Amino acid sequence: MDISVFLYCFFPLTLAVEEMLMDSRLATAELGWTAYPDSGWEEVSGYDDAINPIRTYQVCNVMEANQNNWLRTTYIEHNNVQRVYVEMKFTVRDCNSIPNIPGSCKETFNLFYYESDTDSATASTPLWMENPYIKVDTIAPDESFSKLESGKVNTKIRSFGPLSKNGFYLAFQDLGSCMSLISLRVFYKKCPSVIANFAVFPETVTGAEPTSLVIAPGICLSNAVELSVPLKLYCNGDGEWMVPVGACTCAAGYQPAKQETACQACSPGTFKSKQGHEPCALCPSNSRVNSEAATICQCKNGFYRADSDQPEMGCTSVPSAAQNVISKVNETSLSLEWSEPQDVGGRDDLLYNIICKKCSVEGKICSRCDDNVEFVPRQLGLTERHVFISNLLAHTRYTFEIQAVNGVSSKSSLPPQFAAVNITTNQAAPSPVLMVHLLSATSNSMTLSWLAPEKPNGIILDYELKYREKDQDESTASTITSQKNTIRIEGLKPSASYGVQVRARTVAGYGKYSKTVDFQTLMENESGKSIQEQLPLIVGSATAGLVFIVAVLVIAFVCIRKRGSGSESEYTEKLQQYSTGHITPGMKVYIDPFTYEDPNEAVREFAKEIDVSCVKIEEVIGAGEFGEVCRGRLKLPGRREIFVAIKTLKAGYTERQRRDFLSEASIMGQFDHPNIIHLEGVVTKSRPVMIVTEFMENGALDSFLRMNDGQFTVIQLVGMLRGIAAGMKYLSEMNYVHRDLAARNILVNSNLVCKVSDFGLSRFLEDDPTDPTYTSSLGGKIPIRWTAPEAIAYRKFTSASDVWSYGIVMWEVMSYGERPYWDMSNQDVINAVEQDYRLPPPMDCPTALHQLMLDCWVKDRNNRPKFAQIVNTLDKLIRNAASLKVVSIANPGPSQPLLDRTVPDYTTFTTVGDWLDAIKMGRYKENFINAGFTSFDLVAQMTAEDLLRIGVTLAGHQKKILGSIQDMRLQMNQTLPVQV
Repeated sequence: MDISVFLYCFFPLTLAVEEMLMDSRLATAELGWTAYPDSGWEEVSGYDDAINPIRTYQVCNVMEANQNNWLRTTYIEHNNVQRVYVEMKFTVRDCNSIPNIPGSCKETFNLFYYESDTDSATASTPLWMENPYIKVDTIAPDESFSKLESGKVNTKIRSFGPLSKNGFYLAFQDLGSCMSLISLRVFYKKCPSVIANFAVFPETVTGAEPTSLVIAPGICLSNAVELSVPLKLYCNGDGEWMVPVGACTCAAGYQPAKQETACQACSPGTFKSKQGHEPCALCPSNSRVNSEAATICQCKNGFYRADSDQPEMGCTSVPSAAQNVISKVNETSLSLEWSEPQDVGGRDDLLYNIICKKCSVEGKICSRCDDNVEFVPRQLGLTERHVFISNLLAHTRYTFEIQAVNGVSSKSSLPPQFAAVNITTNQAAPSPVLMVHLLSATSNSMTLSWLAPEKPNGIILDYELKYREKDQDESTASTITSQKNTIRIEGLKPSASYGVQVRARTVAGYGKYSKTVDFQTLMENESGKSIQEQLPLIVGSATAGLVFIVAVLVIAFVCIRKRGSGSESEYTEKLQQYSTGHITPGMKVYIDPFTYEDPNEAVREFAKEIDVSCVKIEEVIGAGEFGEVCRGRLKLPGRREIFVAIKTLKAGYTERQRRDFLSEASIMGQFDHPNIIHLEGVVTKSRPVMIVTEFMENGALDSFLRMNDGQFTVIQLVGMLRGIAAGMKYLSEMNYVHRDLAARNILVNSNLVCKVSDFGLSRFLEDDPTDPTYTSSLGGKIPIRWTAPEAIAYRKFTSASDVWSYGIVMWEVMSYGERPYWDMSNQDVINAVEQDYRLPPPMDCPTALHQLMLDCWVKDRNNRPKFAQIVNTLDKLIRNAASLKVVSIANPGPSQPLLDRTVPDYTTFTTVGDWLDAIKMGRYKENFINAGFTSFDLVAQMTAEDLLRIGVTLAGHQKKILGSIQDMRLQMNQTLPVQV
């Protein structure tokens, strides 16, 4: 019996069906069975308990010794049934009640059967003996009788199989009893057709053995869909169904009916948005539906749903305008406050946008404000009902529109409602003077100059310079004015230091003083060289000093490199084996399971055996190299139940496949690190063979990143990379080389912890000829896009080649799962890397991270960083978050033309939708189309306010789209015709 069925709890669902092959009670004439010898069994007529006439056989030759009486039925065809059942009703006389028996009396008889493809038996063939007849059992009564008038009927049922021919005969052997065979029923059992879990399972005949389980595939009911696969029931030997594996459920728009044996369409006015057992629900507020089987209720006119709203949510409307706007102008700054709209549209995601327009004096012509206008806390997506605006122009008329928007504003064809306020700024004092220079100095004078204020806010009338001797009180300061931005101060002390400040004045008054700058007069006997005359000497001295410092650094660097490098690489050339010369005593070292003479010994040593009763499979979540991958639960004695991932070995495996399958467990079982997938144990003493590991809720890293594009901060992404590097550092210290490090082989749990996995494939790359990820090289299969050049060319797999692969993983993470080298062929990738091409930084990738990638991709493997150094570098970047704000820009020069694809050329796309797909923002195609942005000319004019208005609310997505729009504008300018 397949032990895997014990992974499921089961119980009978229905009673078995018995299909009759023969019933002697139904005979209306003689049965015509064959008896041997003629003096043995005798056919007689009788009556059953209901006084119905029946045909029976009896024998009672107890007065004669050495009885061997046979009785054979007619030929019985069984219709390809594997196992049949025989019900015998009979009476037996108690031997003690028969006086003066000369022979040996029996109270039992034997049941036999004989198989044949045709009805070919005769009175003499087959021979009346065991073999060719096959004995089923010796039949003994439960009760015998002592008087004929008080005979008690016994009922016995026996079964036999498997049957291999078209039919059979039954035979009864009497060895000296006094008995009567009252009736004989021959039948087989089957599980009846049944509806369970919204699926129909066909009538199924039982198996050949009482313990056999016959699988019956199921078909979902009409309007039902598969909830999990495979969909099947087990029919046991008693004709009873076991609980199903997999299930169906009513599709969206349909609900369970007829005691969960049918799926019925939702009636008009009701809906069901997703598959499941839930009943249909009434349409939510402000929506309706007039048809049957609705999956969503349509919003009424003037009401909408946001893209993130569930179908079960009511429809809402756009908000009315903000109320009670209060403005306060302070020179060139403005504060605005307002009240909530009277109607918020029935939503709680109300936001405000501030649209700034600079207008002519008459207020008739207005244009968007300059980018230097500042909004605090921000201009778009305000949750607060106040904003402070600064850096406005003086004496300028402005209009500010306060737009009230919510999650459905982008759905309305009408622009957002707004409250407007018109203001005119006042004259403002000039901004501070930024920098003061010393032009020349003598023993009693200094000539100074300065830059005009960055924001004069009007015409500069003059400048005021304040100076005082250093360390003197503020009250001793003197002032002097100048209408130019230069001035000469006379009457100063020789060799004295003076603090100097400058401020500008307009009709609005003086601005703020500049920061204090100290300058010194010359000594009386010193020649009064001007600063211009001294400048060449200063510059020359500085240059000489700089050259000296650079030279010292270069010499030091060369010395360090010479001390640090040896004739051999620190990375071992040996794959997955002991290293005798470079391991610290006591350090745990990886042992290759294939070094064992018996690989099963490695499994026993490194992997714990789990009893199959502790494992419960819940659903199939994928397919592995050797079989199915399932999600399930593990309950070990004394431990709480946990979710686990279960890899199963498919049936019909060879011994080598079993060895290769379990080798991954032998490898995993040697590792114990929070960033390495944890092995719970193996099941090898039952079928199917299993490997049980911890369950990672978010699956593979590459697909997880693609599904959550733009949703994480840089610190979160670096944290993921740090975890992967820590796991690889652990593996490298154990002298283990992974050989297939890629984002697809990193698993992510619910806490965003990344763990290295897939240790089996690293040895068997050459055994997967179907995966296009892997390409032949020197007789094997290699993941070209992730593999170091020396590993591709010479099969030199080391920890250094793993470092190269880690650099590719970094690029995958920072690009949110983009395919390395895009759609280039594997051969093009090999050629490009050979020519020193390297992947450019992904969009918004910090410079420090791309530099670390480039360090991992150094051609000489001895010069690549070790994993320990990578972990330390990432730790420093995490501690110093400011270093991650410097963003890389792909080099546009001739060294990058092949791989620099970070800026797609908009002219290569037919539609705006194609362009959005290329920048991985295809989810907003409908938003652009519904808002009318269907041409590149219109898209190029879009602003942040436009994106927010059409429903692009995530800051990361706004940044990505606006960056691509900026590139589009540059490309448009480059393609404009030259004006003559």
